[in-house]
Amino acid sequence: MNLPIFVYGTLRPGEVNHDLLLRGRTRSEEPGRLAGAVLYDGPGYPYAVEEPGGVVCGELVTALPEAYPALLAELDRLEGYAPGSSRNLYERVGRDVVRDADGMTVRAWVYVAAPRVAARLRSRGKLIDGGDWRARR
Repeated sequence: MNLPIFVYGTLRPGEVNHDLLLRGRTRSEEPGRLAGAVLYDGPGYPYAVEEPGGVVCGELVTALPEAYPALLAELDRLEGYAPGSSRNLYERVGRDVVRDADGMTVRAWVYVAAPRVAARLRSRGKLIDGGDWRARR
């Protein structure tokens, strides 16, 4: 299923991994918000942790169809995700994301902190107020 991908950290436009992995491989990149999650500093990169009441800011990225399979595989590697692995740093999950431009809800892939990482962040991580990676600076 070729879902858009919700990015909220180093894959956002203007960030280091956007140019390395996404430039020239997307059809659109639109601001959006993921409800039900909060953002923690990695440090160096963020983790979205699913929490009721939180909101994470980012972009909905729609890949070019011909680039989609290879791009998703590269993003999985970047995010330390392998289906079913207990060593994952992130899990890739389908979640509803609201597009800022029109308020429409779109189903998208989102990389959220894997359970063991999320537990560590909840106990001693640095929360990014407002859920916006760019505003942390």
